[in-house]
Amino acid sequence: MRLSGKVGLVTGGASGIGASTAKAFADEGAKVVIADIQDAMSERLVRELREGGADAIYFHLDVTDEDNWRRAVDAALAAFGRLDVLVNNAGIGGRRDSGGSELDNWNQVMAVNATGPFLGVKAVLEPMKKIGGGSVINISSIYGIVGPTLDPHLPPTDAIAGAYNASKGSIRLLSKAAALQLSKYNIRVNSVHPGFIDTPLTARAFSYPETKEHLRRLHPIGRLGKPEDVANAVLYLASDEASFVTGAELVVDGGYTAQ
Repeated sequence: MRLSGKVGLVTGGASGIGASTAKAFADEGAKVVIADIQDAMSERLVRELREGGADAIYFHLDVTDEDNWRRAVDAALAAFGRLDVLVNNAGIGGRRDSGGSELDNWNQVMAVNATGPFLGVKAVLEPMKKIGGGSVINISSIYGIVGPTLDPHLPPTDAIAGAYNASKGSIRLLSKAAALQLSKYNIRVNSVHPGFIDTPLTARAFSYPETKEHLRRLHPIGRLGKPEDVANAVLYLASDEASFVTGAELVVDGGYTAQ
């Protein structure tokens, strides 16, 4: 029960890394707020967590909307009385499926992936100050550290654009800046940098067998990641075991960036 008595809010909590994180939190005794825009999936997960004996609620959260953030935090406080952990996990890729311009794509990716975590940190500051501290975990990416893989098997229209790298790189340094600014309140801020994880975000790329095998070979540990691999890292940073860890970047990539 490493998170006993704590309350955690997980954005993008309906599926993938977010859902695995929510389950890990619940298993370790936390009360959980699932925040997402996927209503049906989120509500199913809340039912699952409750059936397992956990306290959980769902809040429909558009992470690009500051007022929506305020209401999400208010809902968490109304339900559970405190907020100890924020996991900024919600994110989108860099593909232009809608046919919009490159600038439209850039703005959308930056709004969700970069502005969203910034608004989240702002929204939880006062509630965490009131209880004497907290932990913010921002989910970045290996592509917040290095440039994109040049994959000859991936169709050019699906290649991850520079907007994704820029947005995930911004999370890396936002985390360090916030860690320094908020340390006086005992609020820890860290970033997690997954490699290629088998989630809905990577499903399209992984649907090409050649691409999936190519990416697998890029991870020296010999496999692609699972959402649970990242959730376990987030769980550590959320727990008191990481009480001396802030401003850090925890890479969970099977050795990808060590090459």
